[in-house]
Amino acid sequence: MATQYELMSLFADGGWMMYPLVLCSLVALGVIIAKFWTLWIAHHGTSRVLLEVEEAALAGDLDKAFEIARDTPGPAAAILLAGLRRIRNGTLTQGELETAVATVGTIELGFLERGLVILATIANVAPLMGFLGTVAGMILAFAAIEEAGTVEPTLVAGGIKVALLTTAAGLIIAVPINIMYNFFVTRIDMLIVDMEQGAQKIINLAWDMDRDGKIKIVPAPQKR
Repeated sequence: MATQYELMSLFADGGWMMYPLVLCSLVALGVIIAKFWTLWIAHHGTSRVLLEVEEAALAGDLDKAFEIARDTPGPAAAILLAGLRRIRNGTLTQGELETAVATVGTIELGFLERGLVILATIANVAPLMGFLGTVAGMILAFAAIEEAGTVEPTLVAGGIKVALLTTAAGLIIAVPINIMYNFFVTRIDMLIVDMEQGAQKIINLAWDMDRDGKIKIVPAPQKR
């Protein structure tokens, strides 16, 4: 309970700048939780779906491969699903599959990166807001000294303490957000590799099936 009162006292001493800093921390916390869940779902089962879809497709059961990709969440499964939709038609034009896979990959990547701009912005802005609060506190401290007419150690020390609280708060918010931002970027890079593997598998599958006569890849129509 004493710790709670101390935190509330520090918050009150920090002045009005503590309110936007707390708001930034709450927004960042919400984004971090959402990104954790999104990236976990996106990565979960990726290796399994790549293997099972390839096995089912090579066995000639495109319907089963389609169902596996459809029922598995994640960007790699979405790429496989987009490719299987076109392979099931039986006839493909050259470049059609690559274009479809690239389009889905771009959409999925945009979804994975959603929210990172917010984290990056808060990580950059929070220390600046803290410094702004410090400057404002120092101005108020010197104004109090000017009004008092004398420089008392307790007056100066108290003003400086209050001024530095916002800087400390801004850094405390920014440091973990920067760590989480870099962690999410690393996870997204891993998912991009998974997406590239899925794209390569579905393209290789199409060419293998064309070679075996199971589907037909025809030249793209010439533009006039």
